[in-house]
Amino acid sequence: MDTVRRNILATGAAATAVAVAPHAFAQQGAAMSFYEKGPVRIRYEEAGSGFPLMVIAGGGLNSTIAGLSGPSSPFNPMEEFKKEYRCIAADLRNANGGQSTGPLEIDRPWDAYTDDHLGLMDHLGIDKFVVLGFCIGGPFIWNLLKRAPNRVVAAVLAQPSGSRPEMRDLFFDNNMKGWGPELVKRRPDITMEQVEKFLTRMYRTDPDFVFTVTRDFVRNCQTPVLILPDDIPAHPYAVAMEAAMLAPNAEVSMFPWKEPKERIPLAVRQIRSFLKAHRA
Repeated sequence: MDTVRRNILATGAAATAVAVAPHAFAQQGAAMSFYEKGPVRIRYEEAGSGFPLMVIAGGGLNSTIAGLSGPSSPFNPMEEFKKEYRCIAADLRNANGGQSTGPLEIDRPWDAYTDDHLGLMDHLGIDKFVVLGFCIGGPFIWNLLKRAPNRVVAAVLAQPSGSRPEMRDLFFDNNMKGWGPELVKRRPDITMEQVEKFLTRMYRTDPDFVFTVTRDFVRNCQTPVLILPDDIPAHPYAVAMEAAMLAPNAEVSMFPWKEPKERIPLAVRQIRSFLKAHRA
């Protein structure tokens, strides 16, 4: 009798597992999606619902969705804001460790990435949105504000990247070592010579300020921005504060806001209040 009962229970458990599995796989499939346009294929994820919030992970040219929950991210914005916003994040085109791919557009590197950001929002049927970006997200956000000022309602730049006069080649050198060689290994169609030209155009042709826009642009930018400065070689405090002083509708966080760690929830609270005040 016990044997029969065990068999019935085992059969029932197996049937339940079979019934649940397709749903579980469907959920996993829904979490990872792709947007394609010509030779570009962008992997993205969504979480939550509400007003659209684009999230740009740090990590430089190796910016990926996974980085948002990694040790280098002060907090995970997808988890923090998914109850209030439709959060959207993507792997950067050609990031090592990511699943987004596309050509190296040597003559327009920053704009190529912005094409991906705006193209993804178009694909999702989103017109107006707010954006939160870490690290390289800073230059990306300024380019978004230049390219689509009527679409970005408000922007948060957390530990934004910027150019230090005494370290003009920092990003060029870092990416020639930490991004280019791995990319070339994965992509036989791309050479280190092309990588060097791409990075030269990106970081050496106009190696000043925030890379993507001028001080005059920031001075005349009417979009509300909240800046959370950092102070490491790649995230210069002076550049973040100069942008905050120039932008007419800028706010700035306390500094430091990541240390001690007990301050991070206060910074998140400020981001939440800022976005709520300015979203459409």
